[in-house]
Amino acid sequence: MKIAAAVLAAGSGRRFGADKVRLTLGGIPVWRWSFDALASHPRVDEVCLVGPDGTVPGGETRPDSVRAALAHTDAEILLLHDGARPGLSHDVISRVIEAIERVGAAGAAIPAVDTLRNEGGDILPRDGVFMMQTPQGGRVDWLREAYATTADFTDDLAYLRAAGHPFEVVLGDPRNFKLTYPDDLQRAESLLLSPEFRTGLGYDVHRFSTDPGRELWLGGVLFDHKPGLEGHSDADVILHAVTDAILGGASAGDIGVHFPPSDPKWKGQRSSLFVKEAVRIAGEKGWRVRHLDIAVQAEHPRIMPRAEEIRAVIAEATGLEEDDVSIKATTQEGLGAIGRGEGIAAFATATLSRFRRP
Repeated sequence: MKIAAAVLAAGSGRRFGADKVRLTLGGIPVWRWSFDALASHPRVDEVCLVGPDGTVPGGETRPDSVRAALAHTDAEILLLHDGARPGLSHDVISRVIEAIERVGAAGAAIPAVDTLRNEGGDILPRDGVFMMQTPQGGRVDWLREAYATTADFTDDLAYLRAAGHPFEVVLGDPRNFKLTYPDDLQRAESLLLSPEFRTGLGYDVHRFSTDPGRELWLGGVLFDHKPGLEGHSDADVILHAVTDAILGGASAGDIGVHFPPSDPKWKGQRSSLFVKEAVRIAGEKGWRVRHLDIAVQAEHPRIMPRAEEIRAVIAEATGLEEDDVSIKATTQEGLGAIGRGEGIAAFATATLSRFRRP
């Protein structure tokens, strides 16, 4: 028999506060996780997405979307799966299909393990109590008959039962939970994704300007020292090193690629803008900055008395806590150009992380 599956992705996400199935999990839309699991299963012949961007337009309610999927398919068996359940596995799909072949209809569920109480405070027996999941499904002729009713049930097995059809409940998977509230997305990341870490290195050096009135900006803080450093922007050597460290950790080029000195719009620009833009660019690739360690080489001015101010500026620009930003300074003991007081250099290392699909 031909087996089809429909991923239902037409919900409004009212409790979640957003269209959750179109949020990304590991850089992949939430609905795509279960779609790919079904499409790659050897027993499933075809999969459709039911929703605004799908092959089948969704309805205003879940039953309407199921009816749309039933009208679309020419298969003998149809699996129905909520697009907000990204943790679907081949094992669960197989158990549902095998049960449908045995009795005509089936659905996945996990046993209740927590103590259950009613509103009056009475403990309810949990033996034989299940928390339903999807996929659920069955023979297409049974489903069409069951969904011909105007009743409003919360799952497919309820419609089949009301129509007098038998079904079997098979073991689901705790990872196959439904994204219902915002915190559920973080839970899905921890269960379904593998963490990846990278370290980026940034370095920059600027000479002191010949303009005696040029301001000195270091780490986003204005120092009472003139002249400042020579450069196209504000020449903030610390923030330039931080920008390059973040971009490097995300393999996203460097400061010269994104903010070239040949572009007049960056002339005199505050370098905190570069840092914020680097964080945004890294974020588009799924990376989040976790920690920054900065070392400054300068004979003058003294950096460390202003260290807490610098940490606060960088924390604000990157979205970090101040405790996640480290800065230290040293002299060159009179050696080289920095030691002769001709300029200032800075190094920065950025630790970045992201979650990836295994």
